[in-house]
Amino acid sequence: MKQSLVLLCSAVLFGLTQGAAAATTITTAGEPVAHRQLEKIMQDYYEFNARFNPVAATFFGDNRYDDQIGMSIAPKNSARLYAQYHLFSKRLQQIDVAQLSEMDRTNDEILSAELASALSLETFPDYLLPLNQMDSMPVNIANLASGESAQVITTPKQYRAFLNRVKQLPGWMKQAAANMRVGINTGVVLPQALTTSLLPQYQKLITDHPEDSIYYSPIRHFPATFSAQEKRRLTHDYHEVIAQQLTPALKKFSTFLQNEYLPASRSTTGWGALPHGEGWYRAYVAAQTTTNMTPEQIHAIGLQEVARIQQQFAQLGEKLGYTGAPAGLPAWVREQPQFYPFKSEQEILAAYEKLNASLDSKLPALFTLIPKAKLEVHPEPELTRATASAHYSPPSADGSRPGIFWAVINDPTKYNSAGITTLFLHEGRPGHHFQLALQQELPLPKFRRFGGNNAYIEGWALYAESLGKELGLYEDPLQAFGNLQLELLRSVRLVVDTGMHAKGWTREQSIKYMQDTLGFTPAEAKNATERYMAWPGQALGYKIGAMKIAELRHRAELALGDKFSLPEFHAVVIGEGSMPLSTLEAKVDQMIAAKK
Repeated sequence: MKQSLVLLCSAVLFGLTQGAAAATTITTAGEPVAHRQLEKIMQDYYEFNARFNPVAATFFGDNRYDDQIGMSIAPKNSARLYAQYHLFSKRLQQIDVAQLSEMDRTNDEILSAELASALSLETFPDYLLPLNQMDSMPVNIANLASGESAQVITTPKQYRAFLNRVKQLPGWMKQAAANMRVGINTGVVLPQALTTSLLPQYQKLITDHPEDSIYYSPIRHFPATFSAQEKRRLTHDYHEVIAQQLTPALKKFSTFLQNEYLPASRSTTGWGALPHGEGWYRAYVAAQTTTNMTPEQIHAIGLQEVARIQQQFAQLGEKLGYTGAPAGLPAWVREQPQFYPFKSEQEILAAYEKLNASLDSKLPALFTLIPKAKLEVHPEPELTRATASAHYSPPSADGSRPGIFWAVINDPTKYNSAGITTLFLHEGRPGHHFQLALQQELPLPKFRRFGGNNAYIEGWALYAESLGKELGLYEDPLQAFGNLQLELLRSVRLVVDTGMHAKGWTREQSIKYMQDTLGFTPAEAKNATERYMAWPGQALGYKIGAMKIAELRHRAELALGDKFSLPEFHAVVIGEGSMPLSTLEAKVDQMIAAKK
């Protein structure tokens, strides 16, 4: 999942005040006043966020604001956001928690945690860094142009909604440039390496002819049901907007990035080099892990996990025909031509589709909760293939669009088959699709149906990779290696993310460590390193979350013995949607106590 698509991050769960028992005040509708108050706050909170960040709402399946991009990067709007969050927090504190039901208390806890997480970043000027090579509004909108992603474009109204978003991009770029000039003057700028990686994306967006623009894609794929008059009108309007408004703005912004921002970009690597960067990064760590762990603690855990996984390579290497030192297994696998069987993109997509179909008969043994929404496999759009990682898009809330696993395929002949199974279990089923698609189908408040925190969402997906053992998918030593290799990657992330942002590591140190430890090519290590540079702390949530879920499973297995049920455990973990790890821990402990 992309970091920008999560509406809010969760921070450390803070305790709710436990007051003495009080008489419950009942409304005329027969409901406690506290319940009605909480319902109204949750509704207002969700609607505010959906309007404030409509593109995030689109990616989470809420398509009501598909004609807007929002201007969340404007300083005045950032101030308005935090002012509103303070008001929401104040309203929550006025609720008599003793009157709430168990479900309402959970909702109250999660919303309180989300607000605390967001407000912990209030003093740090995120808006001065409005884009990077991983996340940029013009690129995000361009990737919606096909109509095959989060925004459906099949009716005249939907065509005009997308065009309206395109019309708003020049204003967004103007505001972004203004913010970035303030950043130049205050020392809050991207590293030069990230600006350099960002530039080609904007150069690809610029075309001499509107008909060649990626934003023109809907016009090249008119549904047969459109009238000739509607086609002419839409064709004219798209052509005019792209030629007269968008292209000049893209050229101007690209020139700004090349001639003004790149020379002013910093030579340092981590967030710690920014003004107040140490505290800024620690706030990100708390938000992305929903814990109070320090970067130093996480760095140490990463090193321990790297060493543990490398020890497992010793036995696995023999099964693959490798006889060298365990730490050298990833580099050896990379060099073996037999592990690169693909000749075309279609062959790779077919392998994923075959795996997806095979899971239909396997997953019911481990899950009683299975989402109704289907999952499809699509190739990553060409625009972002060079910098993207495989990822997942949730289905639309109305069921008109399935969940999508996006496979990033640059050169099919260099696509190693070792990681296919594990990657699909993470990004597809039972990883993101089971959790996020199911979350939309549960009777939850909207802020929970269309939101979540990184540690839970990515933690579940990484834990889901381990289920390949129960599913019988890692009997092939190569796929077993792929599973360990990706787990090693998530452990390496703990080391390099904290290394760069808190311990003074350089970009080059991270690249070398990833090459030495993971057998990455220089290009792969560069792309991964720059991702962690652009999204401080985001890479930490995977391993921290997965370790907590695995710990809770082990706890339940020990406590319950023969009474332990893996499908029941999974139902507890994903049955109420995303939540801070401490809230999840309380839920599992409740299950253990009830079954005892």
